[in-house]
Amino acid sequence: MIIDPSFRRYMEEAIGSENALVAFSAFEEPASVAVRLNPFKGEAGPEGRQVPWSRYGRILAERPVFTLDPLFHAGAYYVQDSSSMFVGHAFRALLKDVARPVGRPFRVLDLCAAPGGKTTDLAASLREAFGDGFMLVSNEVMKARVGILADNVALWGDQNVTVVSDDPSAFAALPGFFDMIVADVPCSGEGMFRKDEEALRQWSEDNVALCEARQRRILADVWPALAQGGVMVYSTCTFNKKENDGNVRWMAEELGAEFLMHEDVVPGMPGVLKTELGYSLVPGHVEGEGQYCSAVRKTSEVEFRQVRAKGQKPSRPGKEAPLPSGVDRLLKTECVIRMKGETVTAVPKNIATDVAMVEQVLHVTAAGCAVGIVKGKNLVPDADLALSLMLADDAFPSVEVDRQTALAYLHRDNVAFPEAPLGYLLVRYQGLPLGFVKNIGNRCNSLHPQSRRIRMDIR
Repeated sequence: MIIDPSFRRYMEEAIGSENALVAFSAFEEPASVAVRLNPFKGEAGPEGRQVPWSRYGRILAERPVFTLDPLFHAGAYYVQDSSSMFVGHAFRALLKDVARPVGRPFRVLDLCAAPGGKTTDLAASLREAFGDGFMLVSNEVMKARVGILADNVALWGDQNVTVVSDDPSAFAALPGFFDMIVADVPCSGEGMFRKDEEALRQWSEDNVALCEARQRRILADVWPALAQGGVMVYSTCTFNKKENDGNVRWMAEELGAEFLMHEDVVPGMPGVLKTELGYSLVPGHVEGEGQYCSAVRKTSEVEFRQVRAKGQKPSRPGKEAPLPSGVDRLLKTECVIRMKGETVTAVPKNIATDVAMVEQVLHVTAAGCAVGIVKGKNLVPDADLALSLMLADDAFPSVEVDRQTALAYLHRDNVAFPEAPLGYLLVRYQGLPLGFVKNIGNRCNSLHPQSRRIRMDIR
């Protein structure tokens, strides 16, 4: 691999000459493979060595074909680089230093969220810390990527995640709304060079400067949405000081914040390099790819007030739509049921008011859980309901299938359960729901979405 002299200098300035030599050597090695288990779906998934900074992270000996693992489609785990999981480690460590709100859920924004690795990590951490008492807003500005994010959130199954698609500037309409913001901002991508040699060839000092300016614009735009005393977790997948420590210092000096990334607040981990204001994860020193992480606490004053976007009508949180027959028994979480046309969705009652405020000013792609579509007097269950943590255990009759039948279902092949009850069945693999079929006796009609079906050969 040919290393640009300017990039070599940037690396040496950021992490030191000896550390940089180790990294350059590691750039020639293959990337590692890791997954993070879903603790609310039984911690099922591939076996591997634990990631030091993630209780549920596993580093695998080799890369399996994830598409051919039904547990992957059940949301039992998420494929995520082990270095990227360090952001979740910092987030969990900082949670204890943020004031708990009274009378409302704890609010977090994942600003640059697609494809969903950090969102699913944050959701699991928040659920462990707060139970149902949190709201996580997961944002992706690129319209082409927000669908992938929404799909991955649906597979993970946490109904307290709201997916939106807006420019960071739009969040200024929610001043002081969020207790914490995670900003894994677009960067020059130096930490991904081992996976993408084209990124290495396109690297330039001009691009670093462009990224630095764009990152500052993003941070300044979203800053009003962070509560006073709230915490901003800042991360990139790059190494240089300009995009990392430099931007953290700029936040403190220009936006009003204090540094938080001290080892007594966020403990260091084996192989992770301490920078002046954060931590740097560098291939060769850790098994994963490149990642930088730091954090600040907002000291500048802000007062939350609800701002309604021009031309939008206020929503009416808490007013429940008439329930289609039987919907109330499908959910084990108390929800506000909403209908738009024939589509039924359920939003957890304890975050319904907060979701309504967000809907007034942002473009919401998904909130709560899609329950189904009303056809006459019947409800056709939605695929997302099968994957949701709030689906009641006895909501539908279920059928346990083996791996080959599970793959056939996910491939949308014909499956039959002649001995199972007629009507809607929940298909399970190793106890975890995969989705629904309508059993009509000698065959089944699949409710698995075409957009999620396995397209490769499953034999």
